[in-house]
Amino acid sequence: MRTVITFGTFDVFHVGHLRVIERAAALGDRLVVGVSADELNLRKKGRAPVFSQAERLEIVAALRAVDEVFVEESLELKRQYVTEHRADVLVMGDDWAGRFDELKDACEVVYLPRTPAISTTALIEKISSTG
Repeated sequence: MRTVITFGTFDVFHVGHLRVIERAAALGDRLVVGVSADELNLRKKGRAPVFSQAERLEIVAALRAVDEVFVEESLELKRQYVTEHRADVLVMGDDWAGRFDELKDACEVVYLPRTPAISTTALIEKISSTG
């Protein structure tokens, strides 16, 4: 069984999120998804997510392509997460290209292109400006 692991905040869930999850799932037999903790998102993006960690976990877990979800506490723990979940493939968006190449000794590392013209930050800004 080939296990794929991917990570994301998955806040204000949109079609770009769905597409990356579906493309990641297509690379193996089992998909494990790390959902960024609220605190990690705050450190990484400088803002709290719109949806809580529990809500984002529930949304991602409900997806047909997802077999398991867990909370990602730190970007620096990727190797540990890959090992714990026995991942054969790590999938990240191409905005992270090269960042996790040091894990190639533990698993295959794939960077998928992002869905053009879709951004959670842009969606949040658009919603905020129309309110």
